[in-house]
Amino acid sequence: MWEKELKAAIEAAELAKKKIMEIYQSGFDVEIKDDNSPVTNADKTADKIIREYLQERFPTYAFLTEESDDNLDRLNNDLVWIIDPVDGTKDFVAKDDEFTTNIALAYKHELVVGVVMAPALNVIYFASKGNGSFVQYLGKNPAKLKVNNKISDLTVLTSVFHSNEKEMALIEKHKDKIKHVEKIGSSLKPCRIAEGMAEITYRMSPNTKEWDTAACQIIVEEAGGLFLKPDGTPIKYNRKDVYNRDGYLVINRMENFLL
Repeated sequence: MWEKELKAAIEAAELAKKKIMEIYQSGFDVEIKDDNSPVTNADKTADKIIREYLQERFPTYAFLTEESDDNLDRLNNDLVWIIDPVDGTKDFVAKDDEFTTNIALAYKHELVVGVVMAPALNVIYFASKGNGSFVQYLGKNPAKLKVNNKISDLTVLTSVFHSNEKEMALIEKHKDKIKHVEKIGSSLKPCRIAEGMAEITYRMSPNTKEWDTAACQIIVEEAGGLFLKPDGTPIKYNRKDVYNRDGYLVINRMENFLL
């Protein structure tokens, strides 16, 4: 199941990548939205490309995207595309290459498809429910992802722009197990955990939304990892309130649920 949807999501991400990179390399203006976050023409253009591509192929599916008005009719639809055309706009603006395009599909509030494309890094991560998750680097065949088994000498991934005192305090509290701290942008943090390159990342703030976490969550889960709220439950999707108000942590194993 979900083969058609996954294929289309990958194709949509590839189409968006071309335009995103064209804008990234040619220069762009930065606007500040009402929530004080930046937005560029890449966000808006990629959103339109992805929406139109998927809508043509799945006309009955609803949409929840960062750059489009939220139509709450989606709450009555079992199938909802959840899209962040440029996740990590601050990374995009800083030209550090660590931004992604996130496309996910939720069915009855559960994730069934996820695609995270890193346009400037030429890598794509993808997963569908029950079929595992994969990474594909430019010019190479897809490789199946599996989290590692480490429960000591852990590497924690922190945000380039969004780390806060609570997260730093948790890292300090568990320094007997957490020995390495690395900064990386956007949805690449969970994807790196799925790839077995790190073991934990925290987001202990209420500021992320469904489109920030949906695609990378299923990639982590299908690789054997956990993407949990602080109460130990997974995040559900297609909610009226799109904020992940409780925050979350991503871990390779339950033994590393360190709060």
